[in-house]
This record gives sequence, C-alpha cells and structure tokens, in this order.
Amino acid sequence: MSLSPEQVFSLANTVALLGWIALVASPPSARWSPWSRLFAGRVLPLALGAVYVAMMLLHWTGEGGFSSLAEVQKLFAVPGLLTGGWIHYLAFDLFVGAWIAERGAALGLPHWQLVPALLLTFLFGPAGLLAFFLLRALRRPGSFTLPAGAR
Repeated sequence: MSLSPEQVFSLANTVALLGWIALVASPPSARWSPWSRLFAGRVLPLALGAVYVAMMLLHWTGEGGFSSLAEVQKLFAVPGLLTGGWIHYLAFDLFVGAWIAERGAALGLPHWQLVPALLLTFLFGPAGLLAFFLLRALRRPGSFTLPAGAR
C-alpha cells in the first residue's frame, strides 16, 4: 500500500500535533513529563526523520537543487519533495520544542511561561526559539555569558 504525498502530509501533521500536545500538557512537576519529552523530542522527530528520508528518496527527480531560490522552487514543485520539506520543518520544530521544555525545566522556569514559546515554535519555528532565549535572558540575567574556558 502506497500513500500519496497528501496522505503523508496529513498523517505527519497529526503525529507532530500529538507531540506538541504532549509538550504543552507536561509541566515538569508531572511524573509523566520525562516520558512526554522523550516521546515528543526524540521518538517522534526520529520517526518523522525516517519519513522525510523516504519521501526524498522516493520522489527525487534530479531536477532542482539548493543553490538558488529558483532551484528550490523547482525542487518543491514536486509534491512528494514538498511534503518531505514540510516534514523537515515538523521534525526540527518538534525537536526544538522539546529542547525548550527540557532546558526550561532544568533552569526552573515555570511551565506556564514556556507555553507561549512552545506555541510560537509550533507555529513559527525560529520565532519560538527566539522567544525562549528572550524569556531566559529576562528570567535569568547573565544567561548569555561565555563559558569560563571560552574567554
């Protein structure tokens, strides 16, 4: 049985959404949080990564590339490769979201303050990462200093 790029797209979105729900619904004080972060931050991104590789291998046409915007546009004109590109975003954003949840918990940041950064990461990737670093800087002054050996 072979799934169409549209079916893979829909399934991947559902899988990623489960990971995001797990992250948002898992404050550090919950005993299931380590398992949620493992599931959302490792298991699901690796599974999505495997689907990404499969989509790229199955749909690679040899046309297009990454050296110009026109080449990327040509590459992503192939629905299977566009789906692979979208899965790339899903996997990396979910991995970053889990990292935010893990680092925030390790730094003692309240979960309710992390949720906006998680939602921004879910919707706008790098904007959520930026929000986390800004939150960290506001809550923990000096968090952007160089390690002692790097000076």
